[in-house]
Amino acid sequence: MSPKPLEPLAKKLFKGVIALELLGVFGAYGLFHKMNTSQDFRNTMNRRFPSVLEVYYQSNEWAGIYGLRERDREAWAAKHD
Repeated sequence: MSPKPLEPLAKKLFKGVIALELLGVFGAYGLFHKMNTSQDFRNTMNRRFPSVLEVYYQSNEWAGIYGLRERDREAWAAKHD
């Protein structure tokens, strides 16, 4: 049996994997951008997916951006008062 009949299938699978990878990268960037620009969205993420928000805070701290977590908590506490 020659390997040629499998080549089109392999190419399709490879293209599908690349497309999924690109969707994941752009989706992650979109989520990061939304969290980076909207404190209200971060509050929503805090209520629904706190672990995702924690990763966002940690990535900012690793990049040298400190104080976001504290500012958010202060703003959210002020809204409830």
